[in-house]
Formats: sequence, structure tokens, C-alpha cells
Amino acid sequence: MSDTPVKQQSTAAFYGQAVASFAVAMAATAIGIARLDASAWVRGFLAIAVLYLVTSAFTLAKVIRDRQEAG
Repeated sequence: MSDTPVKQQSTAAFYGQAVASFAVAMAATAIGIARLDASAWVRGFLAIAVLYLVTSAFTLAKVIRDRQEAG
């Protein structure tokens, strides 16, 4: 039996579903913030907070993936 690790790859359908899900979530959040009954400053703050959260999540996912690949 071989000790080489099996490289798992996502299917095109799984990748497409993940991209579509992300797009729908971002669009829904953007629409919700835009339609929020609040001042422009509050909506702007929430939009920046959402963008910061998304970029932080991408960075965390990359760091976790890199550590798993190195280990």
C-alpha cells in the first residue's frame, strides 16, 4: 500500500455552487444594508464591517489550508 497522500479535488459543480452561494449571500447582504432605514453613515459602517468580515474569513481559510498542507 502506498503512503502518498490522496489529493482531493472539488468538482466543477461544487465550485460553481460555492461561488453562487457566496454571490447570493453578498448580494442579499448588500441589498439589506442599502434598504436599511438608517442614515448613510450607519449603512456605510455596516458595509465596511461586512467587507472586513469577508476578507478576514478568506484570510483565515487560507491560513488554515496552508497549515494543513504543511502538516
